[in-house]
Amino acid sequence: MGERVRVHVEATDSVTRFGVIAQLGQSPELEVVPRSAVGQGTVVVLAADAVTDEVLVQARELGRTGCTHFILLTSSLDDAELRAAVKLGVCGVLERRDTTPAKLARMVLRATQGEAALPAAMLNRLFQQVATLEVGAVAPYRPAFTGLTARESQVLRLIAEGLDTDEIATKLAYSSRTVKNIVHAVTTRFCLRNRSHAVAYAMREGLI
Repeated sequence: MGERVRVHVEATDSVTRFGVIAQLGQSPELEVVPRSAVGQGTVVVLAADAVTDEVLVQARELGRTGCTHFILLTSSLDDAELRAAVKLGVCGVLERRDTTPAKLARMVLRATQGEAALPAAMLNRLFQQVATLEVGAVAPYRPAFTGLTARESQVLRLIAEGLDTDEIATKLAYSSRTVKNIVHAVTTRFCLRNRSHAVAYAMREGLI
C-alpha cells in the first residue's frame, strides 16, 4: 500500500466531527490528521449545515497552511452560499442525506487528483448564476450585487442607520468578530472598497 492521503475534519459541533472521522476511518487509503498537521496535499472536509462566516474564516485560515483541497459536507446551500463555497475553492460538495462512508472517501481521493464534483442540481444552479452575472455585470470585473444573505442584509441596514460594529453585535447577539467577518465577506465577494461602499452599493441596487 502506498502513502495514505491525509484528511482533516472541521465541523460546527463535536458530534458531527466524530461521526465524519469515524466514516473516513473506514477507508485504509486515508489518514485522519489533526489541524496542526494540515498542509499542502491535505484534504479538508468542512462539515456544516450552512456556509457561515465562521466556516469561511476557518477555511481561509487552513488555506494559509498550504491546503488547497476542500470538500463541503452540508445539508443544503442557498445561492449565495454556493457562490461563496466555489469562490473559496471548494472542489466537492456532498449532501448529508446522500453521503455514505464509501462516497465520502471516494470524493476525498478524487480531490487529491484535482477533480471537482457538485450534485447535479447545484451544478445547474451555479451555471444559471454565472450566466446571470455575465448578462447583468455593469463592469468587466464586478458582478451584479445580488444574493445577499439575511445576515448580510441585516448588518448592512444597521450600518446604514449609523451603528458601529459593537452596537450591531449587541443588537443582533453576534460577536464583534462575526460582524466584521460578515462585512468583509460582502466587500470581498463584490470587490468593494469598504463598509461604506458596500452600504452605498446595496442601497443603490435596492437591496436594503
